[in-house]
Order: sequence, then C-alpha cells, then structure tokens
Amino acid sequence: MSLEGRFDEDDGVVRVGDNARQRFYDSRGYGYPLEGNEIALAPVEAAHLLFRGDLAAIVDGDDRLDFQSFVAREPGTDFGVRFLVYADLRSRGFYLSPAAEPWVANPPDADFAVFPRGKGPTDGEIEYPLRVLGERTDVPASALSAGVLAVVDEESEITYFEVGRRDPSGDSATALPERCEAALLADRVVVWEPPLALYEETFYGQPLEGREYDRPTLQCSLLEATYLAEQGAIDLDPATVRERGRDVEGERFDRRLRVYTELRERGVVPKTGYKFGADFRTYATVDSVDDLGHSELLVRVHPADAVFEPRDLALDVRLAHGVRKTMVFALVGDDGIEWWSIERVTP
Repeated sequence: MSLEGRFDEDDGVVRVGDNARQRFYDSRGYGYPLEGNEIALAPVEAAHLLFRGDLAAIVDGDDRLDFQSFVAREPGTDFGVRFLVYADLRSRGFYLSPAAEPWVANPPDADFAVFPRGKGPTDGEIEYPLRVLGERTDVPASALSAGVLAVVDEESEITYFEVGRRDPSGDSATALPERCEAALLADRVVVWEPPLALYEETFYGQPLEGREYDRPTLQCSLLEATYLAEQGAIDLDPATVRERGRDVEGERFDRRLRVYTELRERGVVPKTGYKFGADFRTYATVDSVDDLGHSELLVRVHPADAVFEPRDLALDVRLAHGVRKTMVFALVGDDGIEWWSIERVTP
C-alpha cells in the first residue's frame, strides 16, 4: 500500500505516518523518526519516494501533489541538482541524508552525508561528506573542504570529484654548491661551469649543450635562479633576480616563488608544468637525472581568495588524469600555503 505525506511548511519537511518508520527509516534510511511510527522527510527524500512510487502523493493544503507537480515547485535551495545527485547515489546502492540535524548527529559542512554501502544514519559512520553544485556555480577557494564534490552539468550528467588536503613531500637531494658564476639575461639565468651535481643530482636548469655534455652550462628559470641566489649557490644578488622575475611575470612571480621554495624545502623537485598547462610538475625522488621517473603531481598556484569555475576544475583534473598525475592546487595566502588535491572519482 502506498502512503501519502503531508508537507509541513514551517519545518520544511514532509511528514509521513502509518508504518512509515519501519518501511522507510528503519529499513532504507530515509528521514528521521518523530513520535510513534511517523517520520519526517527532507523534500529531496520525499521526491525520491514519489519517483519510486513508494509515496502516492504529498498533500500541501488543498493540493495533492504527484512527483511531477512536487518537483515543479522546486521545494528547497538548488533542489533540481540535489535531487539528481541524491537519486544517482541511491541507484548506486548508497544511503545518504541531508548533512543537518536531526538527520545526522554532528553533521559535516556539506549538502549530504553519504554512508558506507550497507550502512545508514544509525550506524554512526559517514563514508564522505558531499557537496552538490551546478556547472555554472563558482567555487571560492576558501570553501574547499575534504570530501566529494558532485557537479551537475547542463545536460544533467554528474561528475564526482574527490577533494582532499595534500602534503607534498619528497627525499630528493638538497646539497648546493657555493657562489657559482652566473649571468642574468632578459628572462633567465645562465650558470657557468657549475658542478655536475647541480643538474644531475638536484635537477636545476637545463644544459645549454643539450643531451651531450661533459660539464654542462645551465640555463635556469628566474624562479630557480632566485632560489639558488637566496641559498648562496650562484653569485647573483637575490633581490636583483627577484625584481627581474617581477618585471617579467608580474605579481604572480612572488606567489609562484613561495610555492617553489616550499616544495624544494620539502625535498620535492618542481620543474615547469608548461606542457601540461600547470605551474609545476613535481618529482618526489630524484636520485639521478639519468634515471628520472615520471613526475607525480601537477601544481597550479592560486591566491587564497581565488574563485574556481567547475568547468576549469574539470579541465585541470581531466588533463592530469590523462597524463597519470594528480592535480594539486597551491593556495597562497598571508598565513601560508594550503595544498588541495582534486581527482575524479566514481562512487
């Protein structure tokens, strides 16, 4: 027998009585219990039960609403995209609830709490918090949080991204020479007669001679050169090289230099990510340039107050996945650098 629900406008929920608790809450994790066998459903939960035919209608005043008329009212913020994601995850075998009390105790800062397969809201375990947005909804960097981001595009297809903190670290060699002779050119630095280890073991610059060299003359980027000058490894004034970087690149230079410096100090080797549309590609372990493995991360540097378009996130993640790397965003603020990784995921 199909049940009917009553829309409670004051609480923004749909109340269902009779044996609703046993049928919907206890066995399938919908809603939260009220007195007796009555439960309260979020509009998206009620819409899903209407869609499945488990609810016959929702009564709102004098109106008796079926699935079509209930959805047409869009009962709630971003109802359309939230319903699509809710229905998709239910079809994949997940139970999920609105990330709010009293559905979930100590709810995460998200739209939904998704529970592990085979578990529900009473088991006290959340698989991941889930945020939902449409493809035209911007994402402030300050709003990034660990969990899963579900983006619904204009054709109602859903792409899921796993968002998490990243802590880049490595064990590459860090030893540097002292005051090698160098020359500042228009947009790079040439290091004359450096020790072989500067390139072969710590992977700074590119040999001017190409692949065939005995003692390479290195061409270094302004980022590399500024760092080397600050470490006393080349005989150039760090302030002069840094100022040249600002002249060439503008305010982005200082931001990228902070990220470059921190990566080097973490034992990670950053090299240009230009071919991949990123600021850097990184190597966690460099023992020898002759035995160099694949880079692991692509790093994009942004200010801490950056705002992302979901389409740009999708492009970055797709590119990184295509070259077997992980996309990492380095968000540079006054208090330091936050590192976030974003990867496509299939729930």
